Amino acid sequence: MPVKRHSEEFKKQVVKEALETGNSSIVGRKHNISPSIVARWVRIEKPNPMKNMMKKALQASPDLSEDPKEAKKAIGQNTQLKKLLGEKELEIEILRDLLKKMKIPLPPR
Repeated sequence: MPVKRHSEEFKKQVVKEALETGNSSIVGRKHNISPSIVARWVRIEKPNPMKNMMKKALQASPDLSEDPKEAKKAIGQNTQLKKLLGEKELEIEILRDLLKKMKIPLPPR
């Protein structure tokens, strides 16, 4: 059985439909293609948020583009700081609730 080749334009259209519907199986059946092939195309074409974030960071700061390890280190540090900020906000909210229960007037935000 000969291998069937599909154009890039056709693949992009199928991937777009699969992403819109969220179902590779239905799109595959519609176009007489194996759902596993459609799923593979989607996996390959699906945007990777981390990759996009790295690309934007490297474009924004020429210093980072020289050393990819520095970019990864900066992203890791950013993630760690976001987590710490979330924990502190939660801690503040818990303390505010405790003050309300003790009927102590809250300072304005």
